[in-house]
Amino acid sequence: QVQLVESGGGLVQAGGSLRLSCAASGRTVNSYDMGWFRQAPGKEREFVAAISRGGLNTYYADSVKGRFTISRDNAKNTVNLQMNTLRPEDTAVYYCATSDRLKYYVSSYYYPREYEYWGQGTQVTVSS
Repeated sequence: QVQLVESGGGLVQAGGSLRLSCAASGRTVNSYDMGWFRQAPGKEREFVAAISRGGLNTYYADSVKGRFTISRDNAKNTVNLQMNTLRPEDTAVYYCATSDRLKYYVSSYYYPREYEYWGQGTQVTVSS
């Protein structure tokens, strides 16, 4: 059984940094595609970043490129999201997700429907 548990969220001022972590059980994160999504109140869940199985490729939403970095820690079996230069519009619940299915197209990483397993989310609040 796959379980994902996010941590590291909190309240930070604009311009600050946070590091989110997603601990996986029931699978080795290096062997599966992993993604981060976020959902703000009243909005749809949106793609933030993803890392392909094996860690060869990373993908980012335009809104976070240059500010966020996704990475794996294989020793801890976690996927991390380093978030720098945070903005109030980054405020959301952040979710970790993974998928059994192979992704043949880059665009497949961007859609929540392409991921079967989700964590419970961690709140990130950026004050102005």
